[in-house]
Amino acid sequence: MTSPAAHPPPKPVTRLAPSPTGALHLGNARTFLINWALARQAGWRILLRIEDLDGPRVKPESVQQSIDLLRWLGIDWDEGPLLQSADLTPYERAMMQLGRRGHIFSCPLTRRQIAEAASAPHDEGDEGGEGDEGDDRHELRFPPELRPARAETGRFEFHPRATNYRFLVPDRPITIDDRFAGTVTRNPGREVGDFVLWTKSRTPAYQLAVVVDDARQGVTDVVRGVDLLPSAARQQLIYEALGLPLPQWWHVPLVLGPDGRRLAKRHGDTRLLIYRETGVPVERIIALIAGWCGINAGPGTGRAALSARDFLEAFQPATLPEQPVTFTEDDHRWLISA
Repeated sequence: MTSPAAHPPPKPVTRLAPSPTGALHLGNARTFLINWALARQAGWRILLRIEDLDGPRVKPESVQQSIDLLRWLGIDWDEGPLLQSADLTPYERAMMQLGRRGHIFSCPLTRRQIAEAASAPHDEGDEGGEGDEGDDRHELRFPPELRPARAETGRFEFHPRATNYRFLVPDRPITIDDRFAGTVTRNPGREVGDFVLWTKSRTPAYQLAVVVDDARQGVTDVVRGVDLLPSAARQQLIYEALGLPLPQWWHVPLVLGPDGRRLAKRHGDTRLLIYRETGVPVERIIALIAGWCGINAGPGTGRAALSARDFLEAFQPATLPEQPVTFTEDDHRWLISA
């Protein structure tokens, strides 16, 4: 008989998932460094996945740029880059399975038609999530009364044609057990209703693609910004519908601008590329991020330049602030004062 010790359990797996729809900024860098440090400290494998399914918003030059900037920060990985767009077959198979199990329906309605039928307000939202895209910041709630009748049997089967397909969302609370955010309860049925899984451009929507990829690539631990916590509830519904095990969630606090809103263009140019091109040493970037993670001293008081290896050795999840951190004008001036 083979000893159990001869077959140790597989290593946990996480992923770095930049989206080539825009440039990485300081908030992204913080999330990626936290993810990388957690993984290297715990012995997880790291995948690099490029989430490039967002059609016209994808900027091809951003793919290599994201890879270069991660390397500039000192972040490494064990596999990848893996491109979502390389093969749509796994997503089509998942949609076929969801169709057979009665979880989806085709929906030709436009945003205007949904808004008019449901009298739903338009959410202007923010720009640029941290480490992931697709949190549906501009999504209208799709009310259950707009669903097709069950008698329309063809509407509940999947065919990869040019129309949207939506997930039938139950009206019930979903509990998310998160290592950073704690236990959180959301109700996607009340928040967004039946959300899109497949788009009229014949590609999977973010919510489906990330579940399918994380499952087939063996991802066990998902580390990303807390702005994507609502997506975890939706994704848990998809995992459940497909009969897949849930990953462990780690949703980290965001970096905000001085106005208390998520870091974005309105707060000036916080892109890593700009700091690199203007000669800001990467060690200063990491020192600033370290302070945001409870490692360094407070703003303007004795910050020491740090490498990614220094960050890795000093990082402790327990010291990570529970509240969002703020990128200030003083922080910017300190970065460019080198």
